Amino acid sequence: MTREDVRASIERAGDEHWRALVAHHEEAYPASRPTPGDVARREAERLNQLGYGDATRYELLESRVVRAGEDQVTIEHRIRDRRSGEVLSTPPLTDYQ
Repeated sequence: MTREDVRASIERAGDEHWRALVAHHEEAYPASRPTPGDVARREAERLNQLGYGDATRYELLESRVVRAGEDQVTIEHRIRDRRSGEVLSTPPLTDYQ
């Protein structure tokens, strides 16, 4: 998976998820927090490490971003296993502070 895959997935989840990620970044200024692009890149790397990088097997459906307090966002991905048709959800991750 790539950064662009994750960005598109967040956008598919709906405007509120993209806005939550952008607001998390913009409200952090001047603190140095990850940008939405940084989060998407790291999430792509994490999903690949978890074994979801095989595009012939897995389809990233959407990535939901929720503000978890003033300093945190939580991200969770919905992924379809193309072989079985099962839709999986990754455990929510909240370590982008």
